[in-house]
Amino acid sequence: MSDEKQAILDSACTRRAALRLGAAAIAAQSTGGFGMSQSADLCFLPAVELAKLLRAKKVSSREVLAAYLKQIERVNPKVNAIVTLVVEKAEAQAKLADESIAKGKLLGPLHGIPIAHKDLNETKGIRTTYGSRIFKDNVPDHDALIIERIRHAGAVTLGKTNTPEFGAGSQTFNEVFGRTLNPYDLTKTCGGSTGGGAVALACGMTALADGSDMGGSLRNPGSYCNVAGLRTAPGRVPKLSTTNAWATLSVDGPMARTVADLAFSLSVIAGPDPRSPISIEQPPAQFAAPLGRSFKGVRVAWFKDLGGVPFDPAIRAVIDAQRKTFEALGCIVEQAEPDFTGADEAFKTLRVLASVASRADDVHTRRSLVKDTVIWEVETGLKLTAAAISRAEVLHTQMYERFRRFFQKYDYFILPVTQVPPFDVTMPYPTEVAGVKMETYIDWMKSCYYISITGSPAASVPAGFTPEGLPVGIQIVGRHRDEWSVLQLAHAFESANASGKRRPAV
Repeated sequence: MSDEKQAILDSACTRRAALRLGAAAIAAQSTGGFGMSQSADLCFLPAVELAKLLRAKKVSSREVLAAYLKQIERVNPKVNAIVTLVVEKAEAQAKLADESIAKGKLLGPLHGIPIAHKDLNETKGIRTTYGSRIFKDNVPDHDALIIERIRHAGAVTLGKTNTPEFGAGSQTFNEVFGRTLNPYDLTKTCGGSTGGGAVALACGMTALADGSDMGGSLRNPGSYCNVAGLRTAPGRVPKLSTTNAWATLSVDGPMARTVADLAFSLSVIAGPDPRSPISIEQPPAQFAAPLGRSFKGVRVAWFKDLGGVPFDPAIRAVIDAQRKTFEALGCIVEQAEPDFTGADEAFKTLRVLASVASRADDVHTRRSLVKDTVIWEVETGLKLTAAAISRAEVLHTQMYERFRRFFQKYDYFILPVTQVPPFDVTMPYPTEVAGVKMETYIDWMKSCYYISITGSPAASVPAGFTPEGLPVGIQIVGRHRDEWSVLQLAHAFESANASGKRRPAV
């Protein structure tokens, strides 16, 4: 068996031993100016700053990798965020980065930066399980497009981060790797489905994270782990699909510790691709520009209740306290929201339809290896009538049009990311919010998936903490395909609110 295959399939114990040896070897070869006593600080540097240090040769890629591996060894066993490590591959890539820059050649914008990838995204030669027992030993022969772009930008691959089975649900657990724990309280969930990526970022175990978002999978874990996530407009970060290339509910996007890092990452992963029929024909260079601007006189709509959606009082308290922050930025803030009639029906119908396209064969042939909520999604989707599907598409269209008209008056819409704070990690999902019973396993995420159905870009940014010390994120929604403006306001809010600087005790 090859060294790489061994690294992929080894037990967790053996991987940790290999990690210790790899970190020591890399540290011995490092030639940069940072000592290992400063390695933790190196791990928490914003990616944009780390990129500058690497380009200026003030630190080597091997030294950065050694610091990250040391942090992973120390912290990951406590939180279970990174589930597959490829130390030998990372070492070879870091060595190549150092040799290249010594010759005056930069590999790309992400030159030498360590990144772990979501386990839903295919990685060539590295195990990709989708959190499913069916694929627990799956090693793809190709990269997902988002991974392809990150690799070509010169990043160093650390491995894979945990996700719910097939990404279904905003709670990160599966039968292959178990639960990923919230670093701010190890008894709580980290959210999902990009939960492993959010925890890895919060704990300084990856510089950037890639992920996907259908009903909140970049925003929810960002909120729960005190990091930033961006749901992009459909087609901004193209996806290569073999089942429904025209789908707009699920999008790929970035997660990071800062909004500037979100934009930096987006400048790499965005851009057109002819293999995706909905990819946006706009180069991504804009996202590498400075984010600063004035918000004097900008009109901001402040949420009410999204047409009757329940919110935990602790969430409302943290978010409502930030209204004055936007006013201090110069924004004109009014309580107003679009009509969300039909958003719930449209999203749920199109979601289960997508599940039929992607997972029906697994449910039919290997039902015993598929979790109950995925089975429910598929079986619900198989019962759909043509009339129900047509109605969902009409509601989807109407929701887009109402949002478009709403944004003729307002520049942004502000609301909470989640309806509840991080909950007990042993609970698959909340069954009640503020005394209101939830009908399905996703109903507690309406504050996210109501935005998904509009197609608008939305950022999740750290906003504060509950009295129990649990993170709460605020959601900034912008006009159709206007991620740049969303990132600008998110950056301004982040600069005025220090919540994102608070690190977990773990």
